[in-house]
Amino acid sequence: MNFDKLIDHFRLDRQEFYFQFNSHPNYPSALAFSDTLNFLGIKNDAYELDKEYWEELPDEFMALVNDSFSLVKKKGNDFTIYSDKIRNLSKKELYENSGDFVLLFEKTEHVKTTAFFNFKPFIYLIFGIVILFSLIQLTWYESLFNILSLAGVYISIELFNQKFGQESAVVSNICGGGSGNISQSACSKIFSSDKTDVLGLKLSDLSLIYFLGISFIGLLFPDAQFVLRVLALISVLVIVYSFYIQAFVEKSLCRICLVIIFILLAQITISTLFFTWGMSLAIIFVVAILFISLFITVAYLSNLLKQKEELKKSNAKNLRFKRNYDLFKRELLDKEKIEFTDKQTFFLGNRDAKLHIAVVSNPYCGFCKDAHKIVEDLLAQYPEDISAQMRFNYSGERADEKYTRLILDFLSIYQNKSQKEFLNSVDTWFKNKDESEIRRKSGTENTEDLTEITQMTAENSAAGITFTPVFIINGYQFPDKYDREDIHYFISEMIEDEDFLS
Repeated sequence: MNFDKLIDHFRLDRQEFYFQFNSHPNYPSALAFSDTLNFLGIKNDAYELDKEYWEELPDEFMALVNDSFSLVKKKGNDFTIYSDKIRNLSKKELYENSGDFVLLFEKTEHVKTTAFFNFKPFIYLIFGIVILFSLIQLTWYESLFNILSLAGVYISIELFNQKFGQESAVVSNICGGGSGNISQSACSKIFSSDKTDVLGLKLSDLSLIYFLGISFIGLLFPDAQFVLRVLALISVLVIVYSFYIQAFVEKSLCRICLVIIFILLAQITISTLFFTWGMSLAIIFVVAILFISLFITVAYLSNLLKQKEELKKSNAKNLRFKRNYDLFKRELLDKEKIEFTDKQTFFLGNRDAKLHIAVVSNPYCGFCKDAHKIVEDLLAQYPEDISAQMRFNYSGERADEKYTRLILDFLSIYQNKSQKEFLNSVDTWFKNKDESEIRRKSGTENTEDLTEITQMTAENSAAGITFTPVFIINGYQFPDKYDREDIHYFISEMIEDEDFLS
């Protein structure tokens, strides 16, 4: 199932989306899709809605079009569909090719967007420098040979990355399978039928080694034309093998293979017509070392990425079990319920919400920073559905003057300013740990009685909560078998679980 166009539209982290979706206990259901969007910050609700009511839907919604989760954008009487590719449908075509499932969404400020570092601009820069150097320093035919080598390197890198799940729009468009989807094209048949196995490397991997090698030779050793000529002639064997697989085994043409064959034929022609046969043992030795080094490097990277991909798949399967809501709920309810009497101090969110989270923490606890960030994110993502309370552990007898002053400042900010400013102050504290900064935010020399805070701490201790941070959800302590961050995976189901909320 491919969501690349939809992911691009929302600017989501592609790898994160697919990992969360594949590891959902109900994968590949509509619930898994909906929960994944919720986790990434796109709040949504699913409905079964008869077509007669679709006129009342907003201009953007999601639906199952041709059995694929798709973003639907309304433009008058026409609709633009984002799924494995972008296409336009009339109202009649949309209604005929979709079920009654619709998903309405709203994008919050906390969407987890693509955050990985993009190396492609640097690759393009290197290619540009190599091309410019070739055009200035080398003959036209040497420059053309190098440019063709770089084209082969680029395509081979895309094929190498695609082997490990990184979709290539360039390769997919050439193969005619639609952006990001090569699986339905003839190319995939050819790749899967490749029986080449040299220490785990396929023919597409060997092409990367080949084009990288001749790129280095053409750039750094312009006098090694005889080596390039010999290598170009050897590539005839690859061309014959590829044509055999396409014509007689699969009986289908692979467009990306034909592009590579065209590059090889062009280089054979150039080397045959213009390159010399002058030989040098020193250059032959350097070239041999170069290709051995490239082979070892590519083989190592291929094996490393293969192991990483297998671990990712294994982890996704394990997480489907771990993220099963029924198992989580059983673990959550397994402990005795905790009843707190103080439900006013540092209380945040919607007071009428049925789901309440208490976080027991200490301002000087290093691990509490992440716990508070989780609660802040949940309050921002579900402002009407949850409430929270920050239960700072404070003992007047053991606390020093700095700690007492800090708690007083937090109390002053909470009582005299907005919840947003209070949350911002707590966030600022955990980032900088600067008491004077919180004092400035407070703007007062508040010396109020801290009896309520000490009683809150006594309640925490009476409930057996001595270590921090700890989450308490509707009176039940968050299970030790789960990481605190896992609450994100269950929060939407807890909000809808009437049995748990009652």
